[in-house]
Amino acid sequence: MNTPYAPGAVTRRGFLKVAAAAGGALMVGFWPAEGEAAGSAELNAFIAIAPDGTVTLTNPKAEMGQGVYTSLPQLIAEELEIDMNQIVVRHSPPDAKLYGAPFGDQFTGGSLTIRSLYEPMRQTGAAARMVLIQAAADQWKVSPDSCHAEHGEVVHSSGKRLKYGQLVGAASKLKAPEKVVLKDPKDFKIVGKPVKRLDAKGKTDGTAQFGIDAQVKGMKFAAVTVSPVVGGKLKSVDDSKARKLRGVRQVVKLDNAVAVVADNYWYAKQGLAALDIQWDEGQYAKLGTDDVRKLMVAALQKPGKVARNDGDALKTLAADNKRIEAIYINPMLAHATMEPMNATVHVKPDGTAEIWTGTQVPARARDDAAKVLGLAPEKVTLHNHLVGGGFGRRLYTDYVTQAAAVARQVKAPVKVVWSREQDIQHGLFRGLYAHSVSATLGADGKPVAFSHKIAGPSNLAAFAPGWLKDGLDIDNVEGSDIFSYDIPNYRSEYTQEDGPVPTAFWRGVGPTRNMTVLEGFLDELAQKAGKEPLEYRLSMLSKEPRAANVLKLAAQNAGWGQPLPPRSGRGIALMRSWGTYLAQVVELSVSDAGEVTVKRVVCAVDCGQVVNPDTVKAQIQSGINYGITAGLFGLITIKDGRVEQSNFHDYPILRINQAPKIDVVIVDSREAPGGIGEPGTAGLGAALTNAVFAATGVRVRELPLRQEDLKKA
Repeated sequence: MNTPYAPGAVTRRGFLKVAAAAGGALMVGFWPAEGEAAGSAELNAFIAIAPDGTVTLTNPKAEMGQGVYTSLPQLIAEELEIDMNQIVVRHSPPDAKLYGAPFGDQFTGGSLTIRSLYEPMRQTGAAARMVLIQAAADQWKVSPDSCHAEHGEVVHSSGKRLKYGQLVGAASKLKAPEKVVLKDPKDFKIVGKPVKRLDAKGKTDGTAQFGIDAQVKGMKFAAVTVSPVVGGKLKSVDDSKARKLRGVRQVVKLDNAVAVVADNYWYAKQGLAALDIQWDEGQYAKLGTDDVRKLMVAALQKPGKVARNDGDALKTLAADNKRIEAIYINPMLAHATMEPMNATVHVKPDGTAEIWTGTQVPARARDDAAKVLGLAPEKVTLHNHLVGGGFGRRLYTDYVTQAAAVARQVKAPVKVVWSREQDIQHGLFRGLYAHSVSATLGADGKPVAFSHKIAGPSNLAAFAPGWLKDGLDIDNVEGSDIFSYDIPNYRSEYTQEDGPVPTAFWRGVGPTRNMTVLEGFLDELAQKAGKEPLEYRLSMLSKEPRAANVLKLAAQNAGWGQPLPPRSGRGIALMRSWGTYLAQVVELSVSDAGEVTVKRVVCAVDCGQVVNPDTVKAQIQSGINYGITAGLFGLITIKDGRVEQSNFHDYPILRINQAPKIDVVIVDSREAPGGIGEPGTAGLGAALTNAVFAATGVRVRELPLRQEDLKKA
């Protein structure tokens, strides 16, 4: 998900503050605005140092496998001069005012955590270090310049030492330093180093608590079924058989769904199967995938919002009757998170409520649930948990509000869990997008004009309309608007066409769709010009040395140009977005029957200053496998208004025996940190299709790959 944030534009929000907390702890963090500090019960995000020396970090971001419960503590530990084992991480409570910097919205997504918090976290740690040193210097009656911090202690040049816990009382009475002195990156001891993840032990031994693990005394369980047709409503339900089943306690009717509440989830599922439900299928009862496709392709003919317009691409293209043109399609995709959607809600007799769930938007989830319950937000307590896969799906609160709607009719805590079928068939999907691309080549074979037009739904318009730029969805054009190559006449344009199918952000969002198209079409242009794909790209990157560097590194490490067996090929693609430059080479083979085996992926990434290289590698590996899943298998189709796929048998996920060897090369850089959660996925699509062309001569403009198209003639 793209946002208006530019690295370096916002380094902190509000005012750095030092304060005392209950139990004699020292608190350091940022209040959101001037004048609010005095009355605030809690600082946003950041750290409390207890008299025993323990440092508690209130983490403003959700941990959903991306490693922020380790990388953010690294930033604190580096500047505070403590060891990683001294840090305890806790989930932040839902509060967009305190934990929503720099956007005013408390969310985790868009590969933004390190980009937006690299400076604030370092400043917090450094400010705490400085006041602790000042407190020690005051006690010793020496200059702070004669003191330094190390391993949770302040040390004087004479050898005297005081532990942080001994200084928190005095330090909490000091003012925050007006000028925070940060370390020079060359002096980093923790940042940039591989650090073991703080959440690994709990996730290994089973003690880690995800939303689905929530346990509440007296809790009931609910299974839910939603109208099978997009936009359908509940007409009637005969629950007489279900109510006779063992363990079934209640049947709850909602506007478009029915829930069965029981003593355990199995009983609830059995009760659900026994219901006789009649649905009002509504206006989309005959909707099919082709209807959505035609809608998006037709929208390419409508005027759109221009994201970038260098020179006059349209005029140049119109004058060239030999221009090269193509239509590309991005299919609908599910998120298929390993932890299905779930939430536990207890509506209490005293007019309050509690929620236990895993969400990327805790403040929104609480506030939206409060509306359903008819309660003020402050009457609702939300406990956010570790998230077993987000990928953008848990940026939405529908599963939490549904659980609230069920719970308001149940006189007990109730855990609502979606089945895998519910999750895939009634989720929010990556939308179907259509792209038209066209180019005019000069005498040297390079494009002198290039046009890219996108048509499809705008998730940003619904999620954060204030982030639209003069009506333009900046997420949908990301990657296209900063296409790196030297092209004198270049146009990027987007037409919004939302369609009937509910859509959502999906890992890699705009760049996932756009780079697959742009880098695939660039290979088409290289072929038309009779040029080698890598050299073709490098010849057009005079202003982008970081882009050229990752292309060269990926190619070099992949053995680019070395011979391969018949029906094998390598494809290369460049991805620039989220402040990150990344190039991938996919090596694959295609059997005579058209079966594709991805054997190796080499990725070179320049994401600026790295916090934890192990996390970078893990995220790239994860993103690549997620992208291969989409490229080989990913497809949601609609027939008679219904999603045809239902579980992993017909919406398959890449298995471990299908996963390729992945090599990740990280560029040592001191540039501002870039995002890393999504680039691996966003760079994969075109590298895959370009490799298929190299192996078979078949040009793929719509994923997933189809075996029948790749059979040997």
